[in-house]
Amino acid sequence: MGAIYALSALGFVLIYKSSRVLNIAHGQIIAAGAFITYALTVWVGVHIIFSFIVSMVITFFLAMSVERVFLRRLIGEPIISVIMVTIGLMSIIDGLIYLTPFGSVNYSFPAFLPTEPLIFGGISISWTQLVGVLVTAVLIFTLSWFFKKSTLGISMRAVSDDQLASMSVGISVPKVFGLAWAMAGLSAAAAGSIIGNITGLNFNTLHAFGITVFPVVILGGLDSIFGAVAAGIIMGLIQQFASGYLDGHWGLNGTAGVLPYIILLVILLFKPHGLFGTHEIERV
Repeated sequence: MGAIYALSALGFVLIYKSSRVLNIAHGQIIAAGAFITYALTVWVGVHIIFSFIVSMVITFFLAMSVERVFLRRLIGEPIISVIMVTIGLMSIIDGLIYLTPFGSVNYSFPAFLPTEPLIFGGISISWTQLVGVLVTAVLIFTLSWFFKKSTLGISMRAVSDDQLASMSVGISVPKVFGLAWAMAGLSAAAAGSIIGNITGLNFNTLHAFGITVFPVVILGGLDSIFGAVAAGIIMGLIQQFASGYLDGHWGLNGTAGVLPYIILLVILLFKPHGLFGTHEIERV
């Protein structure tokens, strides 16, 4: 769960890191990626590995199109206006998905891995969970390399630090914004497909995941990729420990769902930039 949280949180971080915008519609993109993978696998007959890759490509361009059509016109506008647009997008995508069979029916991916769990020192883990962790690790490593070593990644980091200075050396800020949204869409599709394979395809569960992962983003820091990874693993462990050791004891139930938001409030009170976020000091 921690690895999936980390992958889901990357979408928030990628967009905020480059444009300082919170994409409230991220959960809907996660759900769309999962449903595209299912449709390609079951309805079209593509092997699930190829449908997983194709769904990431589709959401890559889908998210890029959303940025180009709705958000690029708002560059330079007050940040609250941009956030309200993402809230509107959330409602629109919700409505569109509810018009499809995915909005009201639960689905499951066809089994393509062994059903017998793996046992490591008395700990049981399913093949689906193991593959999900491995895919997440590969994607996170690839994105980390991209930001540290590639020209585009360095350009995105430069835009995050100072847009005016980046423009002065020839970096196209609008193109960087579009690429950030596209990569966020790619990571969201991967997260949605992995979640759908583990928990099943339920629209309410999938699109709510975008809000559920928000405490992870705050804990790690809105502009830190490493923070998203570390906080995802921390939050996943906390939820599992709470579910195992607190639920059903001393009259407590549902602590696994509540604890992330308690942690969110504590972090905002005492360390609002998160564990690894950039603490900016402005001279007045």
